[in-house]
Amino acid sequence: MSATTVRTLVERYLVERRRLGFDLRKSAYALRSFASHVGAAGHRGPLTVEVMADWARRDSHGGIDPRTWARRLKLLRSFTRWLQQFEPRTEVPDDAIFGRLPERQAPHIYSEQEFVELLAAARRLGPAPGLRGVVFETLFGLIGSCGLRVSEAVGLRNMDVDLEHGMLTLHRTKFGKSRQVPMHHSCVQALRRYRSVRDLSGESAQDEAAFFVGTRGQRRGMPLSTHGVERVFAGLREQLGWRNSGAHHAPRIHDLRHTMVVRRVMLWHSQGVDIDQAMLALSTYVGHVNVTNTYWYLSAVPELIALAAQRFELSMHPSEVSHA
Repeated sequence: MSATTVRTLVERYLVERRRLGFDLRKSAYALRSFASHVGAAGHRGPLTVEVMADWARRDSHGGIDPRTWARRLKLLRSFTRWLQQFEPRTEVPDDAIFGRLPERQAPHIYSEQEFVELLAAARRLGPAPGLRGVVFETLFGLIGSCGLRVSEAVGLRNMDVDLEHGMLTLHRTKFGKSRQVPMHHSCVQALRRYRSVRDLSGESAQDEAAFFVGTRGQRRGMPLSTHGVERVFAGLREQLGWRNSGAHHAPRIHDLRHTMVVRRVMLWHSQGVDIDQAMLALSTYVGHVNVTNTYWYLSAVPELIALAAQRFELSMHPSEVSHA
């Protein structure tokens, strides 16, 4: 199987999966990268686990953690199963190559100081004067404030951002779900300032136009790409030199979403809110399919494990705790 054939089949697979409602931004980038690797390696014939594993080891961060390679390899499984209908000799990678992948890893939870540093560094992005700094400052601020996925934030159109009623509308996000996200008034004010600066710069204010726009070269006025945003974030992360408190290779943009969830639960706990009752609302707000995905934080994030332990003690010995 030639590299050209692999690239053609990758695009066909992506078209078919998108028609079924799958959001394939991350998978699409990985599969296209894999197709390029097949070409660069000069591979011919059926795709083998050997060529897949070689690609998985060559992640952009130069990581040496087998768990990182396992996560990359996992992105190829659905495609290779689909590919077997055209080339039955296609191999499908399994857990035996790099070991079993943990379901989820503890995220980096940003401190308030780290969040402030990130926004300040984004604001200084050049060239100056220009729109680029305010685009990324507002984008990262929105993700951190509302717990959005990166793909949800960059997919916003002007018509999705209702600043009169303080509401975001997210269409067909992960798992094909749509939802509305109310915003705090401080977040609304920040988005108003951004939109004013953006509109004055001459970018489109039409309903269907992207809310967050590229500012340079051919991407000017176009929607931001998740890959481009990740690249900008990686540069800021290196510049700021944070100490990683999570289990991933480094603090990630997605950890801003995790941080929002953790801070909200901690605030509710300090206010005496019934966490069990509030969890369903929080799960709906962040777009989790199952509330169990939200409860995961109580058992996997150090900041919340102590709170979970306190809840357990209260449930087991309520009279002893109340008279302590």
